[in-house]
Order: sequence, then structure tokens, then C-alpha cells
Amino acid sequence: MSKLNSITGLLAAAVMATAVSGTVMAHGDVVPQAVDTEGLTPLGEEWADTNPYRDADDFDRAVEIGASAYNQNCARCHGLDGISGGIAPDLRYLTADYDGDEWYKYRVINGAVRDGAVYMPKMADTLSQEALWAIRSWLETKYVEE
Repeated sequence: MSKLNSITGLLAAAVMATAVSGTVMAHGDVVPQAVDTEGLTPLGEEWADTNPYRDADDFDRAVEIGASAYNQNCARCHGLDGISGGIAPDLRYLTADYDGDEWYKYRVINGAVRDGAVYMPKMADTLSQEALWAIRSWLETKYVEE
């Protein structure tokens, strides 16, 4: 009977470990987190073509807000501290110029879909232009030349 109890106990432990690890590993739907942009110049409804905070007095505030916003909304796919693990593009390589801004703006507004699968949500549907340009400002402080 002792051997049967041991086997039953091991089986129960294995089932419990599997159930718990499945719960911990699965993230389900990812919900964008709100970003408080207080202290940034309001930008209005029409999207700027380039990062409006890059050469502005509130650049440092944009970087501060962008760091938090990135970690809450982007890091799970694009990597902690902007260092991608390969799942999504490494955004540190975006140049701080019109070309980099154009790519960034297009992607946050339109997202990315391949073969019907959403690879990146349309972040502009849930985060403000101010929040998204603040993230871009923070990313510019992490720029790495190729």
C-alpha cells in the first residue's frame, strides 16, 4: 500500500505542477496599460511626422514617461531595456531621424499582421500620440549603431 500511496502522491504532484506552470506561463490577452503624460506638451489629434519631443524642452520628461510606458506596454515582446530577444524587432536600431520616425509611426498606428496573425497591435488605438512619442524618445536614448 505504501508504494501505491507514493505513486499516487507523485502523480498528484505532477498534475498540480503542470496545472500551476500552465497558469504561470500563459499570459492570455495582453492589455495595454494606461500612460500618464502629464508634463508633456499636448500634441492634438493629427499625428506629427517626426518625434516632437526630440528637440523640445520637455524631452527629459518624455524620456522619463517613455521608459515606464515601454516597460509596461512594449517590453514583453521587444525586450527589457529595449534589448530584443528575437521575438520582435530590436527598436534600439531605429535612427533618431525622419526615417526612424516614419517606420515607428507607421507601426504604432497600423500594427503588424502576417498571414492573418497579429504580430503587433495597433498601439495608437489605445495609447495617445504623446505616450507613443514619449516611448520613441526613450528608445532614442538606447540607440545602438549597426
